[in-house]
Amino acid sequence: MNRREILSAGVLAAVVLAAGPVFAAPTPTGDGDRFTVQVRGKGPDVILIPGLSSSAVIWEPTAKALEGRYRVHVVQVAGFAGAPTAGNATGQVVAGVAEGLAGYIKAQGLTSPAVIGHSMGGSIGLELAARHPEQVGRLMVVDMFPKLAVAYFGPTATAETVAKQAAAIRDRITNAPTDQFVAQQNQVIFTMVMTESARKTLVDQSLASDRDVAGRSMEELLITDLTPELGKISAPTTVLYAVNKNLPVPASAFDGWYAAAYAPLKGVKLVRIDDTAHFIMVDQPVKFQAEVEAFLAG
Repeated sequence: MNRREILSAGVLAAVVLAAGPVFAAPTPTGDGDRFTVQVRGKGPDVILIPGLSSSAVIWEPTAKALEGRYRVHVVQVAGFAGAPTAGNATGQVVAGVAEGLAGYIKAQGLTSPAVIGHSMGGSIGLELAARHPEQVGRLMVVDMFPKLAVAYFGPTATAETVAKQAAAIRDRITNAPTDQFVAQQNQVIFTMVMTESARKTLVDQSLASDRDVAGRSMEELLITDLTPELGKISAPTTVLYAVNKNLPVPASAFDGWYAAAYAPLKGVKLVRIDDTAHFIMVDQPVKFQAEVEAFLAG
């Protein structure tokens, strides 16, 4: 298994932990139809952003752990995990949600909220913190690179090659026959989470996502390079990354990949979580929550 296979397995399609629409409050911004938000608890503000094709329910354990001491804003991206496609039926999803969150923070009068994003949610957090640095108090990115294309196509791939291959991946997600797509999701989820009991629910929920929104989002992630923008981020930033013991790759390789990817971000804190796949909060919930608490404590 090469680096592309190892890393792409962790980001092809993020999914959810449990069923049920629990996020229904629309955001009060012009881009509000790109996502909805549920607000819980009182205290300093924390925004939780799920990944590609994920339900906000992925954050339920985290939100429950925090809501007694923090005001938690749990985001549901439109078009994912059964949520209506709404504003994400067209246009850029990642950048659109990031801009919408900037509007949400301003409209709600939030002061320097902490932002935690998993997978694609991490990319949204990076864009938000780089393009609106005054609006983010601190940032946590969970298992995501600022330039995902390197993990898929290698460091020497040209922009033309990346664009062509990203479009092909988009088309496979969007247009594959149903039986092929179901088989693909089962294979992907097998590599994305080590906790066997979680896999069926994750697959079922991934299949509830709008495939056009998911495909366009994946293409956008692959053609976007946030590396040049990392230097604009002023918020203290923590990056958690997973090391799956079942993969034939030493942990030191992951250390090197993440250190290189985030080198332009001054003061970044890189935290390796061992014995977990992409969904760190599922495979290592105790370790994950401990890192969240340390991050919020500053």
